[in-house]
Amino acid sequence: MEFTVQQIAEVLGGTVEGDATQRISSLAKIEEAQAGSLTFLSNNKYESFLYETGASAVIVANTQELRSAIKPALIRVEYPYSAFSQLLEFYAQATRTGKRGVEQPSFIGEGSQIGSGHYRGAFSYIGDNCKLGENVLIFPHAYIGDRVTIGEGSVIHVGAKIYADTVIGRFCVVKAGAVVGSDGFGFAPQPDGSYKAIPQIGNVVLEDYVSIGANATVDCATLGSTRVGRGSKIDNLVQLAHNVEIGQHTVIASQTGIAGSAKIGDHCVLAGQVGMAGHVTLANKTTVTAQSGVGKNVKQEGLILQGSTAFDFKQNQRAQIVFRRLPELEQRVERLEKAKSATEKP
Repeated sequence: MEFTVQQIAEVLGGTVEGDATQRISSLAKIEEAQAGSLTFLSNNKYESFLYETGASAVIVANTQELRSAIKPALIRVEYPYSAFSQLLEFYAQATRTGKRGVEQPSFIGEGSQIGSGHYRGAFSYIGDNCKLGENVLIFPHAYIGDRVTIGEGSVIHVGAKIYADTVIGRFCVVKAGAVVGSDGFGFAPQPDGSYKAIPQIGNVVLEDYVSIGANATVDCATLGSTRVGRGSKIDNLVQLAHNVEIGQHTVIASQTGIAGSAKIGDHCVLAGQVGMAGHVTLANKTTVTAQSGVGKNVKQEGLILQGSTAFDFKQNQRAQIVFRRLPELEQRVERLEKAKSATEKP
């Protein structure tokens, strides 16, 4: 597989200095790289190799200064090591299976298109009017509904189900048994106490480089789109409800449940068994520790949240008021103890 320097820069969100049309076919260490290779520089201890390497392109920091002319093209990014790690992940994804072509029986519907280098496993199903890019891999028993779009290099693993109108970006992974685009949990209460289903007519959008874990579920939107941002990683057994929005490069661990219309920012971390209420917003770079519950908006970036307790609502509200005042109460107790000690001295 070959990519131009420009294509790689677009993947990484970087900028190119030098010849962006050069073709890259391998990844290598900076001291061993040859023509056609891509490498990176993140440690200044290896800076001398930047002027000696045979690589066609080098990933460097935006702040990297040059002491003299160099031969390779530069791809400037914020964090070179993270960017190179991302490329290693994509390369492994694309090359760990050599499967290509079509196994029988398999089905592809009318008006559907699929790019070169693809793989369609036995008993896979692709509906009508789908658009699948180059090097897309569809493993056995996977289901792709009508009007689905899947970008270049994405992988749909065994038994995954992609409902109609889902949009999947480039180099995404949907792992075994995952369901993307199923109906959201929308039911309107009726006067007689019963519930009536609300049609869910939206879709799901997975941006580039998203990973959806095994047996995870991403519900379609009631209206509009449920969205998972570029580079975000969703673990096994995670539930994302209708109209949830996940920012870029956010990670969500197993058994977490996100209720409808919740919005999670960029670079957030949700540990295992986190519960998040509907219509709640998390600011960028929020971390939520395991088994914690989030029931209100978090506006300040970079907070670490922990804790969840369920008991009588009114008692809980009163307890939370006291809990928030604990630091103040502690200071008052210390002042009283000091005052008491002073009066007791002979």
